[in-house]
Parts: sequence; C-alpha cells; structure tokens
Amino acid sequence: MKTSILILTLIITGFSFKAQAGETTPYRKVNNTAFQPGEKLTYRLSYGIIDAGEAVLSVEESKKSIQGRKLWRVRGVGRTISAFEWFYKVNDVYESHMDAEGMFPWLFIRRVNEGGYKINQDYTFYQHKKVVDNGEGKKYKVPNMVQDMLSSFYYARTLDYSNAQVGDIFTVNIFLDNELYPTKIKYKGKETVKIKEGKFRCLKFAPVVQEGRVFNSEEDLTVWITDDANRIPILAKAKIKVGSLKMHLVSWENLKNSMAKVS
Repeated sequence: MKTSILILTLIITGFSFKAQAGETTPYRKVNNTAFQPGEKLTYRLSYGIIDAGEAVLSVEESKKSIQGRKLWRVRGVGRTISAFEWFYKVNDVYESHMDAEGMFPWLFIRRVNEGGYKINQDYTFYQHKKVVDNGEGKKYKVPNMVQDMLSSFYYARTLDYSNAQVGDIFTVNIFLDNELYPTKIKYKGKETVKIKEGKFRCLKFAPVVQEGRVFNSEEDLTVWITDDANRIPILAKAKIKVGSLKMHLVSWENLKNSMAKVS
C-alpha cells in the first residue's frame, strides 16, 4: 500500500510548472480561477481489479494568519479500505496552510501511519527569509517561493497550460524530508478519458519518476487532468514491478467551474 500512497504523492507534487518569469517580489500574487474554499475531491485507488484505498483532498479557509496574510488550509487524507485493512493498514494526513493570494506554503503538517511505520513532520516556511524550519531544531535555506508536496498541487491548478507543447518538461522545487526535490513532469498532449463517472476532455502528463525501486521506467506513471478551468487530476495509471495501480476521481463537491465533461 505504500506504493499506492506514492502515486498520490506524485500526483500532488507532479503538476507544478516553473515559477513564472518576472516573479521578483517577496510575495507573488496568483490569479486563481481554479478552486475555492469548500472544494472536496475524492479518489479511489485500485490494485489490479481490487479497490485498495481512498484519498480525499479538501480546501477551507484557515483560522491562522501569518505576516498579516490570509491563509487557506488544504488537506490530503489517504487510507486503506476493504480487505487491505487486514493486510496493510494506512492512515496518512497531509496538511498545508498556504497563502491565499500566492499559493505558497507557510506551514506544512504530515502525519503518516503505514503498517505501524510513522512519520510526524511540522515544517514552518519563512518565505520572506527563504528558510524552512523542520521543527526539530534545524533550518534549511531554500529557493524563493518553494512549495511543499500539497501546496504545489493547488498552485499548479492556477497555471495556464494553453501554450504547453507536447514533450515540454517542467520542474518545480519541493521541500520534503529535509531535502529539496526538483520534481519534473512531461506534457504528453490532449485526450478524452472515460471513467465510471463519464467522459472528460483531459491534458495528459507523465511525471518523471525514479527507475528501479518501484517503476521499471521513468514514464511508467501517467496522469490526466481535466482540460477546463478547474484543472483537476481525474485519472492516474502506474505500471509497477508487481502489477498495476490506478487512481480515479469518484466524487467532487463545490467546484468553482463546470467540468470538461463530454456529452
């Protein structure tokens, strides 16, 4: 099941283009027409033909403010379901308090419990100082407007993909596990995707993943996002050494825009 959570992680971290040219001010301002507080996305994760897990992503206004700036709290919760509870129980929570105007993080909380293996992380992002405090007495210098693994997903949804060319590779810096990860993604073009909930116009991407450990090649993971103003990941497929995994959108609430559904 840890491999399954990896897919969610790659979806979250994968959809982030480079910071746009001209971003030299301390705090960027993003034109967000993609999502709003109250949005909730639910995904089902399958191993082969067996439903194995569920992931829920949600947005709400945060009760916190930092540097006098309004924050939004975004959460990602992953858990095993059905028979997989007996085999390998997972209960993971990711939470980011991100700037409501700039879509960059100020606080990141990670609570992982996978088969008894636990991770507890509390990061503070001092964006005005380009420093991350890991909550354990260590501070790290980071690039301007660095993202955590969850806020990067939401920031990416605010970007304009209309000028992307097939084969383009984009990179974003993600701070995770006390390290900076340059995450890469390749644009593969447009496709119509059919899931149980209907057919949707989509943009196709291939996050570039590490070969050898879980995947046989660097493009064994493919993700489709809706070709509309919401830019929601709707389907992900992964070929792994011991089978295949799939994650697809099963429900959505309080979207800001209409979905790119094909009648």
